Amino acid sequence: MASPASRELLASPILQPLGDAALLIRFATTLTDPANRAAIACAQTFVRDPVPGVVEVVPSLVSVLLRYDPRRAALNTLMGEVRLRLFGLSVEDVAPPVERSIPARFGGAAGPDVDEVAQMLGMAPEAFVAAHNATTLRVLATGFAPGFVYCGFHPAELLLPRRSVVRSSVPKGSILFAAGQTAIAATEIPTGWHVIGHTDFANFDATAMPPTTLIPGDRLIFEALI
Repeated sequence: MASPASRELLASPILQPLGDAALLIRFATTLTDPANRAAIACAQTFVRDPVPGVVEVVPSLVSVLLRYDPRRAALNTLMGEVRLRLFGLSVEDVAPPVERSIPARFGGAAGPDVDEVAQMLGMAPEAFVAAHNATTLRVLATGFAPGFVYCGFHPAELLLPRRSVVRSSVPKGSILFAAGQTAIAATEIPTGWHVIGHTDFANFDATAMPPTTLIPGDRLIFEALI
């Protein structure tokens, strides 16, 4: 555990009421590593120690949404409780991350954009796949679509914007790449991300509880199948 002097405390968030039954705790307006770590620590805090009247904790990339029952919790009381619980909280105050290996096939029919992505980065396709898989990534958030996983961050030499043309649909298990991140699609979705591979790992099962396996903060390494 970090010493008190070295603890990286959470920056003061902006508290934004949404309607009469939700409160958004926002740590930044753009995605940064510190803001994402703060959102993960914040969400785990409210899941571990629920606030009376809060019915759902929904973490996102840089914010956390608290849905509450206004018959059981007043907004001012809830906002005060949020500030009290986040005071002195550190990004290190999180559960030990689960580390997972994700076997996947890259290139060819599984990853039709690998050659184009490698060319734009000035690399051979094999070198790009090796560089992609060399970094252990953190699950930044899940959402957008059932089981969809955002993972980051890749080093600067692998930064690439999204495609200019959106695909109307990619299959579940597609491994997507853009903006310094890799994502895993758990359902068929439209996407403007580059499709670089495919995995049989499924992060969504509607019959399971919880229906997703990965949670923000988990650590992933992609393993290329031959």
